[in-house]
Amino acid sequence: MNLPKTIVAWGAMAPRLQSTLRIVSAIMFMIAGTIKLFAFPTGIFPHGGTVQLMSELGLAGVLEAFGGAFLMLGLFTRPVAFLLSGEMAVAYFQAHFPHGFWPTMNGGQPAVLYCFLFLYFSAAGGGPWSLDAMRNRKSEPSL
Repeated sequence: MNLPKTIVAWGAMAPRLQSTLRIVSAIMFMIAGTIKLFAFPTGIFPHGGTVQLMSELGLAGVLEAFGGAFLMLGLFTRPVAFLLSGEMAVAYFQAHFPHGFWPTMNGGQPAVLYCFLFLYFSAAGGGPWSLDAMRNRKSEPSL
């Protein structure tokens, strides 16, 4: 059975869409960290401040801001994504799960989604539009 050309062409976009998904999700994740650390683009509600750096939320902010930056660039994607997946699992079970099992009821949907999204990137890598892919291309022997 021959597939229409548009379906074949769309399937060929998968690696680039993998990179796009990594970049967009990393930017969104990074914003959560910049809010905690730098009050940018807004501060922590209700008073607009930042978290204490030497606290659990401070560590979360560092992981989110700087881990998100590494993911956005696609640098060390697999280990960074694995670390961030674990952070989101901890965030879910510490902050959301005590308020009920269902993520839709306890506000934990972003934590669960990021956890599994980053787990995927820890296995799949950053895709072709990443510094990891660029480094791998440069390290391959040329014929």
